[in-house]
Amino acid sequence: MPAQSAYFRTPAIFTPYAGVLAAESTRKRGFSLPPYDTLNLGLYTSDNPETVKQNRASFFGALGFNEDQAAGAHQVHGDRIKVVEAPGQSEGYDALITDRAGILLTITVADCAPVLILDPVRGAIGAAHAGWRGTVAGIAGKTLGKMKEVFRSRPEDCLVYIGTCIDVCCFEVGDEVAAHFTDHQRKWNEKTGKYHVDNKAALRDQLRESGILPANIEISPYCTFDRTEYFSHRRDKGLTGRMLGVIGMRG
Repeated sequence: MPAQSAYFRTPAIFTPYAGVLAAESTRKRGFSLPPYDTLNLGLYTSDNPETVKQNRASFFGALGFNEDQAAGAHQVHGDRIKVVEAPGQSEGYDALITDRAGILLTITVADCAPVLILDPVRGAIGAAHAGWRGTVAGIAGKTLGKMKEVFRSRPEDCLVYIGTCIDVCCFEVGDEVAAHFTDHQRKWNEKTGKYHVDNKAALRDQLRESGILPANIEISPYCTFDRTEYFSHRRDKGLTGRMLGVIGMRG
């Protein structure tokens, strides 16, 4: 289970690697006013930009990084992957990979899953944004494939954290969405006559099919919709802040 600090939770799976920092934020301890209260880290929300800047400075500082070391993207629920060689923001990517120390890869979420990848053998990392569209597009497997192509990563060497997102208990979808998932990745709700999708299970299956060993996958037990310490796009009807899933190697 992830360990918790004032600002974030840290996956257990990466803790044996002292030079690696991975975390996912909560909405606690920031400065934003409702409906973005309080630790809104999203650059592309309608929150006060100066407040978001203050939130990000506090969050990155708690991690031992700073804004100038962060790499991120304006995500589009697609499957494009950026090979990051320097910090900064990009447009139109939903996954980032690098082998450069001192860069913090950041994924913005508020119901979608952050997928964090470490290859401790090649010294490479990846971070992917996986809502249901990204999962169906194969973003997690494609990110792993890109790491294999660029850094010669072997899936059996890699460790993965599937982070906090909307869970099957709350992720009600229409038949057109449910059709993209297998029977064990979706659950029929007799009361509502609707399917619920298990995005975490679908990502786990995708990663295992890509060669990740079952013991090398950690899955967050938390649900963004169900727990008020997280932002949830669905629960808050689209007017809410954003969290970050991050991974980096210290210089």
